[in-house]
Amino acid sequence: MLPQPVGWDLSASLVVAALVLGYLLGSIPFGLILTRLAGLGDIRSIGSGNIGATNVLRTGNKKLAAATLVGDALKGTAAVLIAGHFWGPEAAILAGLGAFLGHIFSVWLRFKGGKGVATYLGVLIGLAWPIALLFAAVWIAVAYVTRYSSLAALIASLVVPVVLLVAGDLQKGCLFAVLALILFIKHRANIGRLMAGTESRIGQKG
Repeated sequence: MLPQPVGWDLSASLVVAALVLGYLLGSIPFGLILTRLAGLGDIRSIGSGNIGATNVLRTGNKKLAAATLVGDALKGTAAVLIAGHFWGPEAAILAGLGAFLGHIFSVWLRFKGGKGVATYLGVLIGLAWPIALLFAAVWIAVAYVTRYSSLAALIASLVVPVVLLVAGDLQKGCLFAVLALILFIKHRANIGRLMAGTESRIGQKG
């Protein structure tokens, strides 16, 4: 039997089902699919080599970058809503975790993937949409002041679990604390560049 958090009422089979559902949806590499359909080749050979919207933007195609952002977010939202509809709120949280991990460790990309910001936001929309608005507001404010997309995402991702935990939502707060930690790990190169003053700013090529 799989260990379960205290107070949860899910069978082992539902735990696995929710995680697998989320993982399979999260593993869909929209950035790679869309750029190939657009005839731009493999996005992993461009810029940072990442499959996310920020790197897709480096192709110069803003519409494609926006579509990637929406796709990467909505797969997280879809995982949460589907699992929540059929199996309840606890399964929705697990599906959100699965979607986030699926994006970062996609089975279709030999367990590599993106950094997870858009999918983090998508999961947040599905689980707590008012807090997703707060995430967006913090991101916009920090990005406007600093012009650093990565810094904006990291700060916004830290605000979310703090707000949830202060509000008393332990389950979601713990989920997003874990997701934020993973985001920081995935952005360790960006953090290094931020500290060195060499991180690319929004609108800057390369």
